[in-house]
Amino acid sequence: MRVVIVEDSRLARLELCEQLSQLPNVTLVGQADTVESATALIDEVQPDLILLDIDLPGGTGFDLLEQLEVLPKVVFTTAFDEFAVRSFEVDALDYLLKPITLPRLTKALAKAEAQLAAQEAVTTESRLHGDSQLFLKEGEQCWLIRLKQVQLFESVGNYTRVYFDQHKPMLNKAISHIEARLPEAEFFRINRSEIINLAFIDDIEVPLNGQWQVRMQNGRILVPSRRQAQAFRQRLSL
Repeated sequence: MRVVIVEDSRLARLELCEQLSQLPNVTLVGQADTVESATALIDEVQPDLILLDIDLPGGTGFDLLEQLEVLPKVVFTTAFDEFAVRSFEVDALDYLLKPITLPRLTKALAKAEAQLAAQEAVTTESRLHGDSQLFLKEGEQCWLIRLKQVQLFESVGNYTRVYFDQHKPMLNKAISHIEARLPEAEFFRINRSEIINLAFIDDIEVPLNGQWQVRMQNGRILVPSRRQAQAFRQRLSL
């Protein structure tokens, strides 16, 4: 498991480094001490897990998460207990109060490892295909559709809105869980919040500022993130 430490205290970073060195199957791939440096580091190395302080130069750990294009697993490491509820609203795995003991850190990382293993199992064993059926329900209305009918998945907190035909019900699953099961040849994560069905692209525009705009058949205009723009061009061989 590849881990990044985001912590502004040098002593706290050293303590975490020492503890991580005692754990099997853990590789420290980077450290950062500000929101800005952490954002660049995480986008570059794409870790499996962040050990994240809350009070940082340039903002908070929550500010950092909002700036990331792809969210790794998160374990908060902080001296403040008042943010515990909010941490789980951003789907954090655990919330560790300083001083952090090795047994407590080990338990948190075991959660992360278990979730990563489960995701890998889903990816390799349960990937969907275009004719896979999806059962969707919102209020009293139900739909049974095929995956290939879905134009767009949109992240809404820990839920995902599913766009098909003229409907857009909410699915009680995070978009990362859905992405792991989608066929890569047919769907593409265009930015942090949205996954598109490539078959439903209506038009692509490249304005003078060079920022691509993707128009879907339902009229939605989407903008690829900076990181995903190059991968999107390669996918379309443009």
